[in-house]
Amino acid sequence: MPLAWGQPTGWLYTRPPVDTLPPERRSNNMRRIRSSGMKPELMVRRMLHRFGYRYRIHVSSLPGKPDIVFTRRRKAVFVHGCFWHQHTSCVDGRMPLTRREYWGPKLTGNVTRDATVQERLRALGWQIMVVWECECEAAWLPDALRDFLGSPRL
Repeated sequence: MPLAWGQPTGWLYTRPPVDTLPPERRSNNMRRIRSSGMKPELMVRRMLHRFGYRYRIHVSSLPGKPDIVFTRRRKAVFVHGCFWHQHTSCVDGRMPLTRREYWGPKLTGNVTRDATVQERLRALGWQIMVVWECECEAAWLPDALRDFLGSPRL
């Protein structure tokens, strides 16, 4: 006999996947999500600038238009959102429970494209660092960025 929503299954209750926002509000929220200049990216850029690094942003001549580019060093930093790029080590990187037929191909496509872009950049002789959204406030991030980039003056 199938369980109805809200019935106990062992020690927890099942819940229906519910979007608490009306469709028009959800649409407006999603429409405002931009691809660049978001808070995590700005945090990393400010941190790098404070340390004395100078960089270019979103260089369109490179595959994938990396978020932060150090051309003389041939190093690129991608700042990925945990949801959009499916960070497997983060709770925000999980697949939504609703509309899986839409989100599944979209998010797996993002992950596939990320891998392809990184492969192409490495083939061109670039080194890559990915900073996840959930790592932007981590205490170890400044040291990791310095280790990756080396001395601020080249």
